[in-house]
Amino acid sequence: MRIERRKFLRNVSLTMAGALTVRLPVVGRAIQDSQHRLLTTTQPPAGWIASLYERGQATRYLKSRNELQYIGMPVGGIMCGTVYLGGDGRLWLWDIFNKNQEGIEPKVVDYNANVLDGGKKVRSRDGACYIAPSKDIRPLDQGFALQLRYGNKTEIRKLDEHSWPEISFEATYPMATIRYIDPALPVEVTLEAFSPFIPLNEDDSGLPVTILSYKIKNKSNTPVTATIMGWLENKTALYSAAAAHERVNTVVNGTGWRGVNAIIRTKSGSNEALEKQFDYGNMCLAAFDKAAMANSAMLEGPLTNKSFTLMPEKQTVKDTGEKLTGAVALYNTIPPGKTIRNDFAISWYSPNLHFNGIQGEGRYYANKFADAIAVMDYVNTNYERLSRESRLWKDTWYDASLPWWFMERTFLNISTLATTTAHRFRSGRFWAWEGVGSCEGTCTHVWQYAQAVGRIFPALERDTRERVDLGIALLPDGGILFRGEAEKRPAIDGQAGTVLRIYREHQMSKDSAFLERNWSGIKKATLFIIRQDRNGDGMEDTPMENTLDAVWDGEIAWIVGLCIAAVKAAGLMAAEMNDQEFAAICNDYTEKGRRNMETQLFNGEYFIHQPDKVKGRTVIGSYNTCHIDQVYGQSWAFQVGMDRVIDREKTLSALKALYRYNYKADVGPYIAAHPGGRPYALAGEAGMILNTNPKNEPYPFGVKDAWQLGYFNECMTGFEHQVAAHMMAEGMTDEALTLTRAVHDRYHAAKRNPFNEIECSDHYARAMASYGTFITASGFQYHGPKGYIAFAPAINKNNFKAPFVTAEGWGTYSQHREHHVLQLKYGKVTLNTLRFQHSGVKQVKLGNKTVPFKAENGFVTIQLDQPLQLQAGQQLDITMV
Repeated sequence: MRIERRKFLRNVSLTMAGALTVRLPVVGRAIQDSQHRLLTTTQPPAGWIASLYERGQATRYLKSRNELQYIGMPVGGIMCGTVYLGGDGRLWLWDIFNKNQEGIEPKVVDYNANVLDGGKKVRSRDGACYIAPSKDIRPLDQGFALQLRYGNKTEIRKLDEHSWPEISFEATYPMATIRYIDPALPVEVTLEAFSPFIPLNEDDSGLPVTILSYKIKNKSNTPVTATIMGWLENKTALYSAAAAHERVNTVVNGTGWRGVNAIIRTKSGSNEALEKQFDYGNMCLAAFDKAAMANSAMLEGPLTNKSFTLMPEKQTVKDTGEKLTGAVALYNTIPPGKTIRNDFAISWYSPNLHFNGIQGEGRYYANKFADAIAVMDYVNTNYERLSRESRLWKDTWYDASLPWWFMERTFLNISTLATTTAHRFRSGRFWAWEGVGSCEGTCTHVWQYAQAVGRIFPALERDTRERVDLGIALLPDGGILFRGEAEKRPAIDGQAGTVLRIYREHQMSKDSAFLERNWSGIKKATLFIIRQDRNGDGMEDTPMENTLDAVWDGEIAWIVGLCIAAVKAAGLMAAEMNDQEFAAICNDYTEKGRRNMETQLFNGEYFIHQPDKVKGRTVIGSYNTCHIDQVYGQSWAFQVGMDRVIDREKTLSALKALYRYNYKADVGPYIAAHPGGRPYALAGEAGMILNTNPKNEPYPFGVKDAWQLGYFNECMTGFEHQVAAHMMAEGMTDEALTLTRAVHDRYHAAKRNPFNEIECSDHYARAMASYGTFITASGFQYHGPKGYIAFAPAINKNNFKAPFVTAEGWGTYSQHREHHVLQLKYGKVTLNTLRFQHSGVKQVKLGNKTVPFKAENGFVTIQLDQPLQLQAGQQLDITMV
């Protein structure tokens, strides 16, 4: 979150933005104690807590409840720009033209309270789309319509919100299901919309295409004829098109598909200058059926029966100031009781991605495809596999015993990859903002919170660690530039988090090649952390930049703990590398650090920031406040299967203090009393405040007027997800679910886009910490090179089911009392050691074979005599007696 320095104003009341009047249930209440501290004292009702554990069903947003207008589910392929699927099935936003703007809708919104810059203005990076959610941004015309003939009736309906009495949107990223409902019609119409999304296959998940698959069921007793028509306006070179150019639509007959290709060209002379423009490219609309009708120029005006007929023109040329819209249609006769499916797709090609001063340009998909037609050819040729594997993942992910809403919220933030937050250059390099167009350089102190990418597309993270963090960004002294080549300094939390990510990336590899190639750089990066402990007590104390955009002095619990966790991870990697000398150095640091952190930085209730002995509290810091990340190092340790780095009882005390002081069932009273933060949670909404002041000190953060002070009064979802993940791992499941649900409810579609968790701009990377809560709910541990896998469900362990992803395959784990099953759905997995949470076990069987095991501390470990490889479609059955 890098924001230019600005004046901070205080003492302005904060009230809820009037535009957002929808309220969801608020549990608990906030009061002031005798020292005027705001506490959440009333626990949520037991019945409400119990409801959080219920399996439930997929979230369905309805037109009748006014829940569709803000929905924007990214459906354009990861790292291919942003195309939103709207609540009614139309596509919108269309940020695919390499404009590199800040925010999905750059704007400044008037507000009724001061934010960080001291004014009553909210920019994209301050939460403009939180208080004034974007909607209906349509730089080009696109849509579908249905013509029905039954009996002596003919009816034409656009597939949009205005044309149907009811529409439901099922929010199951990465594939959404939309139902168009009208009991008066003889048909049921359903849309399944997606871009191919296949974990472990980042290339096929990164196709610049949106697939729209319509099903129509004839529920009557007589035949129905149904024609589905889709259209797409040619807006190629959206920003650069001029009078010297013309747009051209051409009917294309592909192998097994028919469609309209949309291009732009110079009227006379060379296209060379045009082809260099940032937004140059082409688009294609197609139906995956060679019998489709295609029109290069759709008739203008209201839809009539003639709109659904084939026109003779194979090509149409128009000036850029004229509207040019191509169309495709499929005709169907549907017998009574039968269902038909029509598959359509829109592909695009905008290859000229560029950022000043960055090593890399162009879009990765341009290595494989020459234009949008080539994309369409590939998708159509491989459609059966792409759609089957995408659907298999969706079904695998949501076929779980964990609550539907929980599975939705912990996963959907990976859709950030399918927005202009994230990019992939021709070279294969992954590069990203913190949020859309804001704060460059795949920032280490933000992206280290994001657990999703390393688990779902581990090859992207491995390459980033090797190519950037241990390559472009690695300094001679081992420091890692926290924004790659866009920065000149390391950030201490980003440094430690990156070493932990390196350990995760090693674990999510099939062998040790990644670790072996990079061991020298990993040691340098770790030694850099160790050297920041100036007095040798194992507690980092060198003033350095951190994620709260300031240089802090002293010994800071959340940074000390994070460094301890990072050095411990390095020690474990050293042991694997048989580098015993370095392992000993790491172990010495972590033992001293843990001992001193627990004795010096724990105040009896929670962990604090010990001021620098010289500067004292004359500089900004968290000091005696209750800070949201105070035990983040232990949270990270659980993500990579490490033992404790901080004492369990002290950690639990700290987490309970966070819930007691920082979690607010209604943030309204708190933010009214503590103004200045950005509006990421409003009155009537629940959330966890970044820092609170239980000691009621007059200047708890040391200084009075630093602009960063506003951060301390905010609710930022990435931090909240990190805490929820940690609470889940420590057995505080009620609190973990309550906090996760608070975020889920803040992003209910009645209020704002459920798929856009906002911090410093839209689709903020830190929010992908949500996947970490799923990891700890499953108790999942994995180490690919060792062939190790483990599960310890935190919820309903005797009747549990959840997906898992390994280095080369994914599937489902289930546990029903003494029976454990690993069912592989995709790829392969090699196993040597399995570990499960079970006590009192006397016998273990793999299939029908009794195998030796080790039982200790409530866990059963099975060491196989030889590696076992599961292939897709196979399963492993384990019975414990």
